[in-house]
Amino acid sequence: MERLIVIVLFDGVDLLDVTGPPEVFALLRRETDDAAGYRVLLAAETMDPVTTSAGVRILPDVTFDEAATRPADTILVPGSVEVRTDADGQRRVHALADPAVVDRVRALAARARRVTSVCVGAHILAAAGLLDGKRATTHWSTARQLAAEHPLVEVDADPIFIREGDVWTGAGISACLDLSLALVAEDFGENVALRVARQLVMYLKRPSGQSQFSVPLEPVSTTRRVEDLRHHITRHLTDPLTVDDLAAYANVSSRQLTRIFKDELGMTPGVYVEAARVERARATLETTDDTLERIASTCGFGTTDTLIRAFRRRLDTTPTEYRHRFRTAATGASGRP
Repeated sequence: MERLIVIVLFDGVDLLDVTGPPEVFALLRRETDDAAGYRVLLAAETMDPVTTSAGVRILPDVTFDEAATRPADTILVPGSVEVRTDADGQRRVHALADPAVVDRVRALAARARRVTSVCVGAHILAAAGLLDGKRATTHWSTARQLAAEHPLVEVDADPIFIREGDVWTGAGISACLDLSLALVAEDFGENVALRVARQLVMYLKRPSGQSQFSVPLEPVSTTRRVEDLRHHITRHLTDPLTVDDLAAYANVSSRQLTRIFKDELGMTPGVYVEAARVERARATLETTDDTLERIASTCGFGTTDTLIRAFRRRLDTTPTEYRHRFRTAATGASGRP
């Protein structure tokens, strides 16, 4: 059965949000022997060209009114942002949700089997009331905005995509490929999705629980003291690194240290230390043949049980499964590719 996917267009839309998923769906036909697959339609308010955020113009296939008359299987909603300067002089990314587009999405979603958003498209779904009472993700840079503007949405900025029933939300722009592969896997099976992933030269298919963050991507702190602490943690992952240890290094009280981390990085010192250790362990799993026991020791976890629990907590997977999925090269006993 051919499934109809309607992608919503509007001026200022992010280009890769629109073009990425159709590439995945098109490769599906190449990997299957029959005509089953997807048909993609680009829908906009009018048939006039839509100018994307990259300046590239796209021609719609149908208007929203025409799309509403078709039995769509999936509605895919991309996003759009603008950069604003806050009162403190900081330039920040702000997700946009045009009320007219929100109304159109709400109407189209009511007739579709499944609704998905790419990157900051989640803000449009939220404005349409489609995420109320649901867990959802979006690009990490606008997650706080989504949570503040839509308190009925349980925002989780960590996973690359989240499925809640027939509503799917994706994280960063490149995560649209992972989300699209997950849709293919649901509709046509894991084996087909993996074949499509290989055609995309993606190293297999990332699970939804895979974090969109790595520790170096966390927001940069605004004080030299915290930056020094972060470098100290990275250099001394095998040390205990308790709150008291870090407080003593920074020459502040334990209570003050906790407050500084929450204000600057949005997390406790303990959570940050675990994240840094997981990040080191991820890199080691991807590039070496080191045993879990050695990784647990060299990354500061102490025991394999602690390593496994940290991976389940932060990445919703195990170290062994992570290595299986994301190994970047065959490695020898020396740990060198």
